[in-house]
Amino acid sequence: MHVLVTGAAGFLGSHLTDRLLGEGHTVLGVDNLSTGSMENIAHLAGESRFRFEQRDICKPFDPGPVDYVFNMASPASPPEYLRLAIETLRVGSAGTENTLEIAAKYGAGHLHASTSECYGDPLQHPQTEDYWGNVNPVGPRSVYDEAKRYAEALVMAYHRSRKVNTHLVRIFNTYGPRLHPSDGRVISNFMMQALLGKPLTVYGSGDQTRSFCYVSDLIEGILRLSRSNEHMPVNIGNPDEFTILECAQAVLKATGSSSELRFEPLPEDDPTRRRPDITRARTLLGWEPRVALKEGLALSLEFFKTKAAATV
Repeated sequence: MHVLVTGAAGFLGSHLTDRLLGEGHTVLGVDNLSTGSMENIAHLAGESRFRFEQRDICKPFDPGPVDYVFNMASPASPPEYLRLAIETLRVGSAGTENTLEIAAKYGAGHLHASTSECYGDPLQHPQTEDYWGNVNPVGPRSVYDEAKRYAEALVMAYHRSRKVNTHLVRIFNTYGPRLHPSDGRVISNFMMQALLGKPLTVYGSGDQTRSFCYVSDLIEGILRLSRSNEHMPVNIGNPDEFTILECAQAVLKATGSSSELRFEPLPEDDPTRRRPDITRARTLLGWEPRVALKEGLALSLEFFKTKAAATV
């Protein structure tokens, strides 16, 4: 296939691009590099089946005929989507619509990368895809949450009204190599702080929970969904649930660090619980994660060691 990947220089987009190229497809990657990095795709410089364009997908564009569109473009790190608040809303609205127009024009499949943040601070636990969420539409995190929720409505409208072959993946916390060291999420924060000998910053009591999915597992789930006949949202994430304190201890063990913990106030609207119900993914896609947190941290260690060394 000839595939368009938006956000191709980002953490997930670059891993997806690698996987697609490994399967023999040709890939056009686009990214405006607002949060993505050319470093993530530098190893593809000599790859004849990969072409990169620096482009803002909020402006209409025509890549020519494509067989499939993976829309991975959006700031996802809390510090970045707060810094790029309006841009985050635009890429979720205008940017998503432009990718759907491309899919409609060329009869291509389309997968949109949505998020567990659609559930907000959930009142239902674990979260199933039919839960409508508990989202503050005017809070600081709303620029990301509501951009993704609107994008889901847009994707379903194109599926129902324009018969586009769409897929919606709700991504839960994912980590691994190429996750930006100052990303602002739990794993990157803890890994960098531990490797630099700094206190690990724990927000709130540390009793809030997250579920961490290693990047290779996530990409496998995304590809299986893209090749399925399922058009409603599907959770892709690891259902193993950890408190933030448990995650901190796991990182300290993986890094061999003796860093202490430093407690800070909980950010506004920060979810207290997060765990996917992956029954649909198991049933419809035959998918479930394989990489446990201990193994995933070990697989990520060299990447973060390199980043830590570069900051000294």
